[in-house]
Amino acid sequence: MKVKVMKIRIADDMVQKDQQHLDDFLRNNEVLKFESAFVSAKESYWSVILYYNEILQKVSEAKLEKYAAENETLSPDEIRILDSLKIWRSEKAREQKLPTYFIATNKELFSVAKYKPARKEELQEIKGFGKHKIENYGEEIIGIIESV
Repeated sequence: MKVKVMKIRIADDMVQKDQQHLDDFLRNNEVLKFESAFVSAKESYWSVILYYNEILQKVSEAKLEKYAAENETLSPDEIRILDSLKIWRSEKAREQKLPTYFIATNKELFSVAKYKPARKEELQEIKGFGKHKIENYGEEIIGIIESV
């Protein structure tokens, strides 16, 4: 038995995307038990814990549709997150003597600001974030989102 924690945000612009992610997960797994709780913080959402067994063998990462914010507008809070992420990225790139886009592209930071992952593992759901970026920068990115 495995465990998965998901966040279903109530905001109109996110509920369909989160619901689609949940539907995709349910299509590939047998849920044995679940627990849920409504969380009301900066944003309201349902936190869902799923206890499950995999139905299909591991689905390749290429087949999973990852979240990418495109042609969307940011709220004032999301703009503050994006600005903070850009400042962090510039400092990190300077420290590591790398171009800023090696740390994260503008599109990736925009998607992070829009999606607002609450845990490092949720970064995997954003297009452009693989194991390396998450291991190297995930904690810092989540910290920035929480602090803004």
